[in-house]
Amino acid sequence: MAAGQLRSSSSEIDLDRPNIEEYLTTDSIHQTPEKLLLRDLLDISPTLTEAAGAIIDDSFTRCFKSNSPEPWNWNVYLFPLWCLGVLIRYLVLFPARVVVLAVGWIVFFMAFIPVHSLLRGKDKLRRSIERKLVEMMCGVFVASWTGVVKYHGPRPSMRPRQVFVANHTSMIDFIILEQITAFAVIMQKHPGWVGFIQTHILESLGCIWFNRTEVKDREIVAKKLREHVQGADNNPLLIFPEGTCVNNNYTVMFKKGAFELDCAVCPIAIKYNKIFVDAFWNSKKQSFTMHLLRLMTSWAVVCDVWYLEPQYLKPGETPIEFAERVRDIISVRAGLKKVPWDGYLKYFRPSPKHTERKQQIFAESVLRRLEEKSK
Repeated sequence: MAAGQLRSSSSEIDLDRPNIEEYLTTDSIHQTPEKLLLRDLLDISPTLTEAAGAIIDDSFTRCFKSNSPEPWNWNVYLFPLWCLGVLIRYLVLFPARVVVLAVGWIVFFMAFIPVHSLLRGKDKLRRSIERKLVEMMCGVFVASWTGVVKYHGPRPSMRPRQVFVANHTSMIDFIILEQITAFAVIMQKHPGWVGFIQTHILESLGCIWFNRTEVKDREIVAKKLREHVQGADNNPLLIFPEGTCVNNNYTVMFKKGAFELDCAVCPIAIKYNKIFVDAFWNSKKQSFTMHLLRLMTSWAVVCDVWYLEPQYLKPGETPIEFAERVRDIISVRAGLKKVPWDGYLKYFRPSPKHTERKQQIFAESVLRRLEEKSK
């Protein structure tokens, strides 16, 4: 179904509830048969259609669910240890991490503001220093989670006509990658303190912001992408082609924009170990500030990052086929399951109220038939 047909407001979106409405016709939702005949009752095709739709929808929603860890403090021996762990994490580790983060920000701004203001005539030197400062600050963020990150493969280098693409679990993906290489990232524009960092700090790296609800933004971003990959001195370009955060168990469809640039595409596979905390950011249920708070009160964030071989568009291969081939490479390397869904449906799904209305209509039809038979 086309995205234009999905008209629900964001306030009505609830990813935890199954929604089969996307797979049913409008007539079947809003029209109640005046008289339910026996042949209608025996015709099971609508029910099968709804059942298939429910299965499909369940496959979609699984990509965006936070899976709670299995409880281990279930007996009298383990519960005291769990309580001790909570005290250590919240009363010892968390305050120490807040201090590290605060000191990091102070040092960063003490260096970044003078460099950004006083070296405007020396752009090459200014950009070089700003890159190092951003990498340093991202390292401070990773330290504030006690991040244990293992990088595999050669580190990215500054070359023209290349773009890096990675699977996407949380905004911390960018931070983990940025502490090694100062990427210019393509990212949704955010409000609040994150938006302040985007506007006043990350734009110095050549980052590009967009609003997924604005069609004009897509055209502007596509033009900026083509211009960026041509520059030899530009920071490496990083794109998360899924377009949304997925829970690190699946990969959803890659948008083809990164694969239409006529350049090398360098895959990056990211896999989080959930032994201490689930790094998935469910942006519909949790602000990024609360997400960071959850990471900072965990024992550690454990992660593997693989820099994979560059890929090129093959003769006769379409950008969509190219995107799927790269998604295969990332999914296999990170041990993720591929699903055939567009991640943007996460933001444009219809109201669950329609599903409840359909259930009510079906129940009324069956009850009416039973009453007719009892007379």
